[in-house]
Amino acid sequence: MPSSPTASAEPAPRRAITAADKALEKLGLVRDIDLALHLPLRYEDETRVVPIATLRDGETGQVEATVAESRIQFRPRRQLVVTLKDEHGDDLVLRFLHFYPSQQKTLAVGRLVRARGEARGGFFGLEMVHPAAKVVTAGAPLPTSLTPVYPTTVQLSQAVLRKAVAGGLARADLDEIVPPALMPARLPTLREALRRLHEPAPGLDAQPLEDRSHPAWQRLKFDELLAQQLSQLQAKRERERQRAPVLRQGRGGLHESLLAQLPFQLTPAQRRVADEIARDLGRAVPMHRLLQGDVGSGKTVVAALAATVVIGAGWQCALMAPTEILAEQHLKKLVGWLAPLGITVAWLTGSRKGKARAKMLEQVASGEAALVVGTHAVIEEQVRFARLGLAIIDEQHRFGVTQRLALRAKLVDQTGPSPARGRDGEGAGPLHTEGEDRAQLGPRLEPHMLMMSATPIPRTLAMTLFADLDVSTIDELPPGRTPVETRLFSDSKRDEVIARIRDEAGRGRQVYWVCPLVEASAALDLQNARETHTQLCEALPDMMIGLIHGRMPAAEKTAVMSMFAGGQIAVLVATTVIEVGVDVANASLMVVEHAERFGLSQLHQLRGRVGRGPTASVCVLLYTAPLSDAAKARLKAMLETGDGFEISRRDLEIRGPGEMLGARQSGAALLRFADPLEDEALLLEARRVAEALLESHPVLADRHVERWLGDRAHYLNA
Repeated sequence: MPSSPTASAEPAPRRAITAADKALEKLGLVRDIDLALHLPLRYEDETRVVPIATLRDGETGQVEATVAESRIQFRPRRQLVVTLKDEHGDDLVLRFLHFYPSQQKTLAVGRLVRARGEARGGFFGLEMVHPAAKVVTAGAPLPTSLTPVYPTTVQLSQAVLRKAVAGGLARADLDEIVPPALMPARLPTLREALRRLHEPAPGLDAQPLEDRSHPAWQRLKFDELLAQQLSQLQAKRERERQRAPVLRQGRGGLHESLLAQLPFQLTPAQRRVADEIARDLGRAVPMHRLLQGDVGSGKTVVAALAATVVIGAGWQCALMAPTEILAEQHLKKLVGWLAPLGITVAWLTGSRKGKARAKMLEQVASGEAALVVGTHAVIEEQVRFARLGLAIIDEQHRFGVTQRLALRAKLVDQTGPSPARGRDGEGAGPLHTEGEDRAQLGPRLEPHMLMMSATPIPRTLAMTLFADLDVSTIDELPPGRTPVETRLFSDSKRDEVIARIRDEAGRGRQVYWVCPLVEASAALDLQNARETHTQLCEALPDMMIGLIHGRMPAAEKTAVMSMFAGGQIAVLVATTVIEVGVDVANASLMVVEHAERFGLSQLHQLRGRVGRGPTASVCVLLYTAPLSDAAKARLKAMLETGDGFEISRRDLEIRGPGEMLGARQSGAALLRFADPLEDEALLLEARRVAEALLESHPVLADRHVERWLGDRAHYLNA
């Protein structure tokens, strides 16, 4: 009998993607380990039931009783009212102000129900409003652990999410990765920690679990910090394996020429950080340095000195700022310092169009423009550098990860066997031309990166968010900067503030008045810039009052700022477009409308727009009551200190690390469990273990990063 042909194996049918699957993916719960690490917000004790008679007003409890009555009540509003009676004959009313018709059918007379909620003293006795209620059979077993309540979405019920988490917890690989000799001895295993958090034993005090002080939480915080430290140390080591152009300042070159022509002396702190940057530029490893300093500490001149080292060696430098006003302020200063040295500076922003833009692009591509200053337009696709050696990002925390990665990738391949000479006589590899045999080219060179911030980073946050960076700090202000006095006024004192403006302008001084909105908002009753401009024009008819905001055309903004800098405008009404970069020494009064609506670092930056000359300056914070606790804390900090580092520390306390720096603009939480302020001891241990693990077990380090971060690791290193 002939054999029948062998049937080809049919692939297993793919399971249809459900609404629950989509909701889980929306929460980032894709892998089993993601589900295992999705931890409860709080816990409910469903492990026991109590007699109705033992319930007390304001206490939460669970009862088991039979439905004696179930009806819809229409006054004072439509609601489902269910009366339970337990075996002792005691009654409890369940009140549902929002309900589905199916709930009324489920909670029908005669059903045995378990209900859990907060007991309240009602008109007819004890009641629970919107309790958790379910029908049970007599003798149904009670849960053996506290019931977790997870963060979720409307599309995903707690029951479905609990089942998914339990499945992920059962399937996930929770074996220990870090060798026991490296782990802190007091911490439980990961498996023990997760079991304790997802399935707490009955009778266990839930408070240490909910406030994250329990040893199980300490283990998860440590593992998370370890993954974060490993990821950034790996990124740093990876950069150390890459090659960058070696850029050294020549004797008697541009660097020394700039120093000689500056109309001021550098502070010791400026000299120190400039030397740190110059040493980095002289190495064949890409610099990845954060330059931080308080408002007005002189970061721009340090950046200019770095640019002269790069340009003197025959390479290009790019400086990118988050706003056009800030970029233009940099442009004016840099052109003033560098143009006399024969350096061509290109200006690239989104507002530059047509022939002017085309000419700039040609100068950048040919290398004629040695320094390129602009906004995010610097990283647009059509911008091509001939030989980019240094990229500077100012106010780097205001750019997103994608933008910073794009700037880093702007360097075109460049190398060559024979050295070319830069302006200072130092060697620089020649550019290859189109059509060259790429096999003859050397390895790709990465640009050096310098990031600048006027928001000083507290030590613990720097260790957490910027462990992959070298940090230079300008910790002193140049001489001549006068301390700014900060005053707090209710908005009922507006007339007094306007009188002060009249006095300041009468002395030839200038004033900023900052508002949070451009136009009136239906949602927020805030003083807006246009309305304030109109009011001030009426109150001060003999003065020129200017208006500037982000919606104005770039040319109009430039014209207004030029008039204010030139002294023609006495009072400038503005939104936060003037938060950073604006430098008018004659401005001596800053008024911030609705100061309670601004962040602490924003307020400090705005205050830094005055006090830039020898005249005593004042920052007036106008607020509208009532104030939230956070707003009170921000305004109190502004009154008590002008130190940017102290301001930053308090900002971290008030807002937390994720909100303070936008979770490094990744779109995802940087740290879900750990807090750099509260968990500094764990952070230091994680740093120690990360360095030891990378040195002795790099494969295990990769496994730990993959477990905790997956494909999010690159966001931490941008």
